Amino acid sequence: MRSTLRTTGPGSGAAPGTRATMGPADSGRRVPVAVHAADPISRAGAVSQLRQHPVVDLREETDSGPGVVALLVSETLDEATLSRLRRLVRSEGAKAVLVVGTLRESELLDVIECGVGAIVWRHEATGHKLAQAVLAAARGEGDLPSDLLGRLISQVGTLHRSAAGQPGAPSSGLAPREVDVLRLVAEGLDTGEIAGKLSYSERTVKNVMHGLTTRLHLRNRAHAVAYALREGYI
Repeated sequence: MRSTLRTTGPGSGAAPGTRATMGPADSGRRVPVAVHAADPISRAGAVSQLRQHPVVDLREETDSGPGVVALLVSETLDEATLSRLRRLVRSEGAKAVLVVGTLRESELLDVIECGVGAIVWRHEATGHKLAQAVLAAARGEGDLPSDLLGRLISQVGTLHRSAAGQPGAPSSGLAPREVDVLRLVAEGLDTGEIAGKLSYSERTVKNVMHGLTTRLHLRNRAHAVAYALREGYI
């Protein structure tokens, strides 16, 4: 199982040095996907792109819940879109992929903390990119465009600096090895590569990630990296 926060660049499958392998889910099963969109044309376009991929099991828009990947298509992140994302992830337990035309910096962290693990720009939303994002979300990984990852790091760094020195600021309580693992996840390394770097077993790396995301109520690896960045650990 891969445990990587992928970064994808315009016109390419992935940024240099990151993994862009796309294939069947680890268990060999198809991934259930429900496409959501405010207008029927956008939904039909996404459905048409995904239908050609054998790893995708397309479901009705009403089919949601744990195990289902909700792919939401919107031109902008308006309040209705953000509310729907929160409902799908927090109330219904779905994994989420956001396909969006524009995203302001002030909205980026809201999307990550809402529980969205993968984001795709609408102008880059090929069938391959959508399927790659769906698989990443299904595995609990992150799949962000490289420009968004840079903006995320910059934004949470600013938030951390502005909060530094304030009395009563909470501590995330991350253990040193959790910080080590998250730093390598943010750099795009997979589970085996992280294990090799830290001289851990792959099972240990997976246990570290599971333990910290469960303890801190983080929804996925992208959320965990954002959390660590904002707290100033990486």
